[in-house]
Amino acid sequence: MYIVPLTPSPNQSFTCTIPIDGKSITFNFFLRYNTLAQYWIMELYDTKKNTIIVSVPLICGLNLLEQYSYLRIGSAYIYKVDTTLKTNKPDDTNLGTYFILVWSDTIF
Repeated sequence: MYIVPLTPSPNQSFTCTIPIDGKSITFNFFLRYNTLAQYWIMELYDTKKNTIIVSVPLICGLNLLEQYSYLRIGSAYIYKVDTTLKTNKPDDTNLGTYFILVWSDTIF
């Protein structure tokens, strides 16, 4: 398992190399917070800036990449670290602290 380093900064872009299925894969991330709907959205690009996936909502309780298993880019989950919080979704202040993004191998 790998914890992707996140912050609550709006419209954040960063590159991260993640160990997946015995390989290291580098992704370019773009995360933005939808203030109207009050949730985070993730986009992934390869190292050449080609789109891999777009508009993935960061919500707890399910594999964010399940429908993309054919891409063999692993599995990703949002976990709530602070169980005393009443909410189950990260907001514009607690992504990366009370909610973390955990990436692991592809699950079939």
